[in-house]
Parts: sequence; C-alpha cells; structure tokens
Amino acid sequence: MMDDRVLALAGLTQALNQVRRIADTGQADAAVLTASLDSVFRIDAASPAEVYGGAREVRPGLLLLRDYLSSQGNDPQLPKLALSVTQLERRFSAHDAIGEAVHEGILGIQPRAAQLGSSHPDVLSALGQLYADTVSHLRPKVMVQGNPHYLGQASVVAEIRAILMASLRSAVLWRQMGGSAWDIFLRRRAMQQSIEGWL
Repeated sequence: MMDDRVLALAGLTQALNQVRRIADTGQADAAVLTASLDSVFRIDAASPAEVYGGAREVRPGLLLLRDYLSSQGNDPQLPKLALSVTQLERRFSAHDAIGEAVHEGILGIQPRAAQLGSSHPDVLSALGQLYADTVSHLRPKVMVQGNPHYLGQASVVAEIRAILMASLRSAVLWRQMGGSAWDIFLRRRAMQQSIEGWL
C-alpha cells in the first residue's frame, strides 16, 4: 500500500538536499528546485501528490529517502538538517502569529511566482526575506553548513532560505498527515515498501 505521508517526507528530503548542494557549490538542480518551490504556493492542494505537482516531481526525494532508510545515504548533514526542520515545524505550528504572517506573505508573493516562475531571482529573494522576517525568529534555528564563499553571498543566502521555506511546507504536510519522527524507527519497512510503490 502506498502511503501519502512518504511523499511529504520525500519533499522534505529533496528540498534539503538542494539546500546542501547550494551551500556547498552555489548551484541547485533547476528542475528539483522548481518542484520544491512550487509546493510553497500550492496552499489548497487536494492531496499530497498535488502539493508537488504529481508524485513524479518528488522522485529525486523518494530515491534519496530510500537510500537513507537503508543506511546508504552519503551526506551525514542531511538527516541532521531534516531533524532540525521537523523540530522547527513544531514551533512554527504552535505560533499562530508567525504562521499567519507566512501565509499572508506567500499569498502576496504568489502573483509574482505565477508570472515569473517560482525559481526566479525576484521570487527567491522575496521568499528568502519572508523566511528571515518570520521563521528565522523561531528556535531552534536551522544551521546550514557549507562553503563560506557561497554562504557569504546574499543571493545564495536568500535562495537557501527560500528552499528552507519549501522544506518547512513539507514538514507541516508530514505532520498534518499524522507523520512523526517515530515512523523512521518503527515503520521503516512499511515506508520502504511505500517508496517502492511510488517509484
């Protein structure tokens, strides 16, 4: 049986993989980046698959998730980032004022994203600023490690914050569907089977 929750976790995983990639190299995978950012603006999607524009759009995340569940992931920073974002999601979901500000901010950026594309520099800058003005005030802060050359560039920092917003979107979806950190330990086999079903 294919569990929709796995799609949310795959969305989280692939967004954070792009965070890691940008922090290290200054470059994202354009298609994966767009899929992640598009999910931020699909606020009223009818299903988890629709949040991402179809299950095929989270295939990179499903493949990554499969690797980590079978202890074959090659980036030890990725699970740590995922844990940070899921902890952040709990604070975010409990803070009505910040949640409302993020919602309003996304609605305000949406027309630009529709016109220019969600990965356009103007949209990345706006999303990154929204993250800085709202989510960044919550604890724990999500600490991103990488190449100081890139992490010192304002455009790179804005892009990372924009993708962190996308990862938070997936973490919220995961929690809304009843997902919890215990699933990774207690339902690993079922999750692996679900991933194979989606793939």
